[in-house]
Amino acid sequence: MRQRRSDSGHGRDDAVAAASDPGSADAAMLAPDGGGGRTGGRSGGRSGGRSGGRSGGRRGNPRRGAEAGLSQQAWRQPVNPDPPVAPLDEDGVQAIHRGALHILQEIGIEFLNDEALALFRAAGCRVEGQRVQMDDDFVTEMVARAPGPFTITPRNPDRAVTIGGQAMTFIHVCSPPNVWDLAQGKRPGDRAAFRDLTMLAQAFNCIHLSGGYPVEPVDLHPATRHLDCLHDQLTLTDKGVHAYCLGRERVEDVMEMVRIAAGLTHAEFDASPRMFTNINSTSPLKHDFPMIDGALRMARRGQPVVVTPFTLAGAMAPVTMAGAVTLSVAETLAAVALLQYAAPGCPVGMGTFTSNVDMRSGAPAFGTPEYMRATQMTGQMARFYGLPLRSSGVCTANAPDGQAMWETSNSLWAAVQSGTNMVYHAAGWLEGGLIASPEKLVMDCEMLQMIQRYFEPALTATTAQDIALSAVAEVGAGGHYFGCEHTRERYETAFYAPIVSDWRNYEAWEADGAVQTPERAHRLYRQIVDGFQPPAMDPAIAEELADFVDRRKAEGGAPTDF
Repeated sequence: MRQRRSDSGHGRDDAVAAASDPGSADAAMLAPDGGGGRTGGRSGGRSGGRSGGRSGGRRGNPRRGAEAGLSQQAWRQPVNPDPPVAPLDEDGVQAIHRGALHILQEIGIEFLNDEALALFRAAGCRVEGQRVQMDDDFVTEMVARAPGPFTITPRNPDRAVTIGGQAMTFIHVCSPPNVWDLAQGKRPGDRAAFRDLTMLAQAFNCIHLSGGYPVEPVDLHPATRHLDCLHDQLTLTDKGVHAYCLGRERVEDVMEMVRIAAGLTHAEFDASPRMFTNINSTSPLKHDFPMIDGALRMARRGQPVVVTPFTLAGAMAPVTMAGAVTLSVAETLAAVALLQYAAPGCPVGMGTFTSNVDMRSGAPAFGTPEYMRATQMTGQMARFYGLPLRSSGVCTANAPDGQAMWETSNSLWAAVQSGTNMVYHAAGWLEGGLIASPEKLVMDCEMLQMIQRYFEPALTATTAQDIALSAVAEVGAGGHYFGCEHTRERYETAFYAPIVSDWRNYEAWEADGAVQTPERAHRLYRQIVDGFQPPAMDPAIAEELADFVDRRKAEGGAPTDF
């Protein structure tokens, strides 16, 4: 094997003062890069409308979206400079690899999809009913066809991100059925919450892809929900979006909407990645019909597919981490082999969602030591197969409290340590994926910004200016560095500047109202949403996109049984 480097499921407060002077020399670095000017147009939840200068739906003013004083790092894709943590030695990597191939050859994987079964038969695999067994050579040959890193270019080319190598990409929470905030508590997800969370995802530069639905808007009928949701995402953001593999109509509609929003011909859309999907196996040892159907449709049009088994050790996978990772790798390789046989060279990624359960209750647990090690181990396997890696920023906590942050921090740092390229649920996840929270999203973005700062080469630079012998000589014994020239030249950019952390002492914090972090995050969330301006979209493109949505709604959207 080459040595290279979802899930899918489905009031107004006083403004917080800006953390830096917007007129300072550093303002350009701190200003958010949120896209272009306000667009008007159809009501009923649609933004993106029919006014504004023609820009092909691609480039907006890079300084727009500076939501009412939000001070943050500039838009960029972080690059992880550190070598990954490798808990497995070479024998361990080979043991998991051999175990995965044994599962595929001797035990088999069920595919509940007739087209997939026909493809495996044509490839010479053994197919009995819905169970497929495949030889080592076939799996090795198919996986070797995968291209490794790929780049997703959305309607705004400045938002293009690379998936693979040392690059990292952060994606907001996806698919919870409920939303929680300080003002209203827990409730079923709705379109208003969906739009609020989408606006936050656009506003924060440390969120690089819009991903799946940040909360499931259950007030929208499932037959046409995907049309409204993708219209909102494509007009409220200019970042890359995701399709759920939940039926032919949903996948085909989303691909067409992404093509329209970017102003592309069909050939241009098919020529390179413009969006992505994530599919989950039904662990253990099963891939269902809609996921595989959608993955094949995406792969044949050159759009990336990330395969992420949901392997909970002790429930849907062996209780040992090596056993759970081996099962996850086998389920991933089976789907990757199918996709590479059907569409050679299509962009694919390996996902990990391996964690453990609470053995007292059977409930899933996230951000645990076991979760961290499983993520690191899967990272080694992804590099062994030359596939980009997806992991997650997850927790089990029910509110944005201390537990939520230490579990999420564990998950995010496991992503860093494992060499993860795509981090799903990096901001906003609660209750094991059953709740999306805008306050938690803001708090998580603080951590994501810290990780990005941690990666910056300036922190470990060793030039003469960084060693700073002139400053040491200037200050001498017993002095301080606050006023020396070396500090004055760098004080605005020397250290990370927080967006919701409060670094004052207790007395100053108490005198200012003793506001705790979730409340500060709530204020910032409301400030961003209340002052939000969507990125620019060409009026003709906005018109075409809206017309497509109207036509598909009139046709009934996707079939349902109610």
